[in-house]
Amino acid sequence: MDTNLNDLDEAKRKAEVLIEALPYIQKYNRKIIVVKYGGSAMSNPELQRSVISDVTLLKLVGFKPIIVHGGGKAISKWVEKTGGEAKFVNGLRVTDSATMEIAEMVLGRVNKQLVTMVEELGTKSVGLSGKDGRLLHCVRKTSDGEDIGFVGDVDCVNPGILHDMLEDDYLPIVAPIGLDYDFNTYNINADDAACAIAKAVGAYKLVFLTDVEGVYRDYNDKSTFISRLSVSEAHRLIDSGIIGGGMLPKLGNCLSAVEAGVDRVHILDGRLAHSMLLEIFTDKGIGTMFYPDES
Repeated sequence: MDTNLNDLDEAKRKAEVLIEALPYIQKYNRKIIVVKYGGSAMSNPELQRSVISDVTLLKLVGFKPIIVHGGGKAISKWVEKTGGEAKFVNGLRVTDSATMEIAEMVLGRVNKQLVTMVEELGTKSVGLSGKDGRLLHCVRKTSDGEDIGFVGDVDCVNPGILHDMLEDDYLPIVAPIGLDYDFNTYNINADDAACAIAKAVGAYKLVFLTDVEGVYRDYNDKSTFISRLSVSEAHRLIDSGIIGGGMLPKLGNCLSAVEAGVDRVHILDGRLAHSMLLEIFTDKGIGTMFYPDES
């Protein structure tokens, strides 16, 4: 009898979760969501399956997801395996021609692994890089005026190829590689690529899966966590000098996307299983959400 009661309680709990998710499913039906996938969640097979399962679920309940993935840790590993040394300037990988060749090889391999995982779940997927269909057009990026090699800054996006895939019911998975006007190949920061794509396709949501829970006023004080930030509030936070390090460029991308018309941008902990579903389909959410001032 106790087992039956426990089963009934569990069934009720699941029903309550579905009921809570229903208005969000209705609201976001046929909306485009861009998911930037990187960090530690990519190197953990269990988390990798969890993330891909969550994105596939989003598609099955009516979203139009696009995945933009990184692969920085894998690139560094292969650079070291070939006798090189991974070098960074202000968080950007110094990319000579040999490193660029390795980066494209590794990102291509990661891309097809993710496509395979989506296909195994019974969903159609296409993997591509920013070179395909001239999706991501780049200019050379510098760091404080310093040349760091084949690192691209997205100059323009050709969203037509992504819209075509979405209309044909495919889940696009994009590796952040692009071309410049002279057809040179460039490595692009995955956050930058995801932001540029979200703006170009008119995404309703942009989600950054990271190695942090979200934004804190003081990262050493977990009670200072910020769950919601308007554009003006985020600008004041940046101007105050409280935010620094690797979070600063991520906040810049969040604000750029919202100011370009993306309705909601989220920073989530990709190390937490199903963090994306908890953020999108529950009333409280678990990450930091950015929204326009007029919302």
